[in-house]
Amino acid sequence: MQHVTRAGEPMDVAGVIPSVDQTAPEMVLTDGNLQDVTLDTYAGKRKVLNIIPSVDTPTCAMSTRHFN
Repeated sequence: MQHVTRAGEPMDVAGVIPSVDQTAPEMVLTDGNLQDVTLDTYAGKRKVLNIIPSVDTPTCAMSTRHFN
């Protein structure tokens, strides 16, 4: 069980939070042109992944704006 904070309160979450510099697993993502891409598409480049469930929710939209 992993521990995080939400609104300053500690909480337990299922799963394992990756460590810094851990290699990302193979995955298929959607780019800005709605095309499927993999991490190999950007081989040799640094990658920052900002994963959100849906930009249609206030929290995800706010997170995306802050990230940009």
